[in-house]
Amino acid sequence: MAALYEGYTLCGLIPDQNNSSSGIDGIEEERDSDHVIVTDSNRSVTLYKVSDQKPLGSWTVKQGQTLTCSAVFNSITNEYVAVSDHKVIRIWKEGDPVLDKTFKATVKADIWKVHCAAGGQPVVLFRRGAVRHLEDLLSAPQQPIEDVLAEDEAIRWSTSIVVEAQQFVLFTTELGGENFFYLQRLNPNSLHKYHLEREEPGLLPLSVSASYKDEHISLLCLYPNGFVYRSLISVRGPVLDEGPRAPLPLPRNRVMSLPVGEGLLKAASVLFLDDSHIAAVGAHHPSAGADFLCIWNVNFQTLQAGKEMGGKIYGQLWSYSNKFFIPHGKRLSVIPFSCHKSSLASALGKLRQTRPEESKCPTFVPSWNNPLHEEKAPLSKTGETRKTRSTRKTQPSVNLTAEQVLELIKTAPAEEVQKEVEELLSRQDVQDLQLHLGKLVSILVSRSQADPKFYTHSTFVQLVQSKFLCHSVCPDLLPLALERKDYFLCQTCLLFFSDIPEALTCCCLKAFICLPDVDAEKMSLEPDSVSFMDTLITREHSRDDLQNGFSPSSRLEDHSNTVEQQQRREGREKTTALQGLVCPIGSHKAALLNEILQTAYSDTFLLPHLKDLCPQHVLLFLRYLQFLYLRYSQDTFPQAHSLRAPSLHQIMDWMCMMLDAHFTVLVMTPEAKGFLLNLHGFVRSQVKLFSELGKIEGSLQELQKMKQKQDVRQYSIEVIEIF
Repeated sequence: MAALYEGYTLCGLIPDQNNSSSGIDGIEEERDSDHVIVTDSNRSVTLYKVSDQKPLGSWTVKQGQTLTCSAVFNSITNEYVAVSDHKVIRIWKEGDPVLDKTFKATVKADIWKVHCAAGGQPVVLFRRGAVRHLEDLLSAPQQPIEDVLAEDEAIRWSTSIVVEAQQFVLFTTELGGENFFYLQRLNPNSLHKYHLEREEPGLLPLSVSASYKDEHISLLCLYPNGFVYRSLISVRGPVLDEGPRAPLPLPRNRVMSLPVGEGLLKAASVLFLDDSHIAAVGAHHPSAGADFLCIWNVNFQTLQAGKEMGGKIYGQLWSYSNKFFIPHGKRLSVIPFSCHKSSLASALGKLRQTRPEESKCPTFVPSWNNPLHEEKAPLSKTGETRKTRSTRKTQPSVNLTAEQVLELIKTAPAEEVQKEVEELLSRQDVQDLQLHLGKLVSILVSRSQADPKFYTHSTFVQLVQSKFLCHSVCPDLLPLALERKDYFLCQTCLLFFSDIPEALTCCCLKAFICLPDVDAEKMSLEPDSVSFMDTLITREHSRDDLQNGFSPSSRLEDHSNTVEQQQRREGREKTTALQGLVCPIGSHKAALLNEILQTAYSDTFLLPHLKDLCPQHVLLFLRYLQFLYLRYSQDTFPQAHSLRAPSLHQIMDWMCMMLDAHFTVLVMTPEAKGFLLNLHGFVRSQVKLFSELGKIEGSLQELQKMKQKQDVRQYSIEVIEIF
């Protein structure tokens, strides 16, 4: 999961006269994560302390001079380096009050950028493609600088990275509508040139960013049509001799297709955050405008977080130490963010656990990457509309296009909407219509919200069960289902949507707990989930069964001082334990709560929302979790559960989270006293059990280590010393 937090203004901006540029040339991290240096596009460099939102120092060149390269900080010498008028290198320290009186050196060729990667020395990239260490360049400023690029070839983007003490300079160029990528290795020097694949004619990259992992550089390119491509370049390639070489082809794969609205993107940028997430600014929000900062999960093609930015977006974005720096309107804002493993990824240990016999025959799940990479795959039976043979024969030969269906559902009756959606889902090219299906759901949800009499339950369920949707594509669908008390649709969304926010998960939990059992039993829910709970509730259990090797009556024996006290305590504990074997809610309500237990979540984001539940609801939920745990702990209960059953780990995770969120309140609640004492005793018995099992395990391990004698004949006496 990823989240964007409340931002703040670092400084004001002075955009150019045409309002096409923010006036900021670059932002670089300084000595630590709380200091940055901001270079404007004219004359000044300013040092800011981010947490205090105030400048600590500012340096300006004389009137008539211009800073042509953003300043960088050399952490080895604690000096700042910038370039003015393309050829003058300026170096100064924080204590220097006037920039004009500090060190400066003039070189023979125009400079493009000065880069200083963390852990590396400053390097200078010239406009004609040559690269020099700053220290070597300053030793002879008037040394000749060779031309690496062709005559009309121009640099568009550059950066520098350090990999295991090896420094690299990366830059892209443009020549006659073609784009190239250069990888310059320093000490030993070698240059690799790659040819980037062409996009549609006339489309050049709007934004380029790079990251390093596992001996590969990942290059991320955003184009005006919203397509985001990634290319991998190995840094372990051979060191080539210097000299002209033909550019190598650089393969790419499309990782995202950002929404662009009408037309093409003009000012946008993307950044790597980790293996799964990218940040984008300037592209459209799926359900709003273009003035948004968004975090996307590229593995599952889902929107993780979005924040509207007021004012004009200039397409610039920097990221340092989990903070975004974004110019917009007339200010530079700092937006803190967090980027954990997404719910889809973290859910691997907290989602449904497939039985071994079911895992042998996996069902086909359409991938969101398929339409992006134009891959074709057979449709699953789940997504196929159930029609009779006669209905298919009478189907017209020409179907409505997706655009025509989108227009029709805005005004058509519910029956006609259902019919057209069924025909749309029955097409062979339905995977190519995934984006249209997202728009279709949004239109139906908006119409249902505006018209209380219009609601297409079966259509919503069918679209969700097609597995072509996710919560990020239709964020208002589940809230609408809760509003209309369509709990079957809620159950279906919880089953098929793995990116539901934790706040919405808690809303569903509260709605399910508040639902009266009488009303729940009248509802039509997923049959397998109800059948599982009916089996669990009505299954006969012997009251004399041991639970994990311990009877309930022996849980608190350590607290008894006399035989009479122990007998009374055993009677109370046995009664309480037997009550735990009675489900406190009905099977239908339990089936809904089971979907909550199997929903993907992040502890960090879920705990604050759990605190909104009242003590009575918390106690009821805990009693149900205790019932599940005791049933699962029975030696006679089968361990092979259905897909509709939560796992034992999920039950324990939720019980721990509920206690963490409400323990202080529960201690002060009289109704919860007996439950907490019983739970405490049960935990003690479990600890004692595992302690004894640990001793047995140690004994068995010692027996395995012992060497057996070869010849014991017919009779022998052996003394085995384990401890």
